[in-house]
Amino acid sequence: MNIIQKLIGRKRKKRSQILSALVDANLVCRSDAEACEDAARTLPIGIPKKLLERLKGRSRSDPLVRQFVPSTNENKKSGKELTDPIGDDHHSPVFGLVHRYPDRVLLMPVSSCPVYCRFCFRRNSVGGARLTRTQLDKAIDYIEQNNEIWEVILSGGDPLILAPQRINDILNRLEKINHVGTIRLHTRVPALDPDRITSAMLKALDIQKPLWIVLHCNHASEIDQSAEEAIRKLIDSGIPMLSQTVLLKGINDTSTDLTKLMRTFVENRIKPYYLHQGDLAQGTSHFRTTLRHGRNLVRTIRGRLSGVAQPIYVLDIPGGFGKVSAEDAWITPSVDGTAWKVQDHKGVTHHYEDNIEPLDTQ
Repeated sequence: MNIIQKLIGRKRKKRSQILSALVDANLVCRSDAEACEDAARTLPIGIPKKLLERLKGRSRSDPLVRQFVPSTNENKKSGKELTDPIGDDHHSPVFGLVHRYPDRVLLMPVSSCPVYCRFCFRRNSVGGARLTRTQLDKAIDYIEQNNEIWEVILSGGDPLILAPQRINDILNRLEKINHVGTIRLHTRVPALDPDRITSAMLKALDIQKPLWIVLHCNHASEIDQSAEEAIRKLIDSGIPMLSQTVLLKGINDTSTDLTKLMRTFVENRIKPYYLHQGDLAQGTSHFRTTLRHGRNLVRTIRGRLSGVAQPIYVLDIPGGFGKVSAEDAWITPSVDGTAWKVQDHKGVTHHYEDNIEPLDTQ
């Protein structure tokens, strides 16, 4: 038996073991196990032990269960869904790096995650190993040679599953590049695998250049006491935190759920950042809301939430054309073009003029 066959055998055995545990916990119907295993061949199942304990006893429709436990719905794929919905491959000049916007790049040092979201838009590429030293060198060389790159965003995969020494090595190499002004790190770890936020990890993240951590979190129930403690450690160590959330049908697509989530962020000193419209990833139609529904939700919470708790609702244009605001236009020109129509959060339209002549006081 060659190495590849052994690896395939190990993956199959691990997949079966995890599914058995989910069936035993009544999180997957026994009759659905085979179909869920099919789904897991595309996107692995990854649920840390402590998270699995939190899931036990919950219904299959619970917001946490639906995010992380495979479903037979993942095998239903639409012809309009894409294997690379946001066009990463088209903008990847070297392996492990995406350069979509002039002043920033996405560096993916690892393609594995501690937990796999069942709506993942990189479902066809995650689950592998970290970059080799040669691959990482080429990616960092590219950043060094392109002076317009001001921001490096670490993603993947989840960079915080790397050993602290490995993360510190990457951060230190990026910090030495003069034209890199700031570094951003996107992660699920503080909420869903908080034990990884150790003193060694905090030390590894201690660099001189601005480092921002963006927490991916979709429901307030993800942030329990352990998560709050991990978040506190990061922020108390001097690292500012932002949030990113995916709008998900049946999980957070009500004004009540979104309001509670955004307030939970702020109460934990996290500034809400992005609210993503679900991407057209294959097998994720059961998670996606319509843009109309998303816009209505954002309009509703606009009048309900403090300004510091407002996220930016965005759509990643399929095919790799970047993010754009998905919100309604609150201000539109009048028919004759001489003034503006402004709509408030209650839907009431007001008249506004910006070309006002000063009063003649003479």
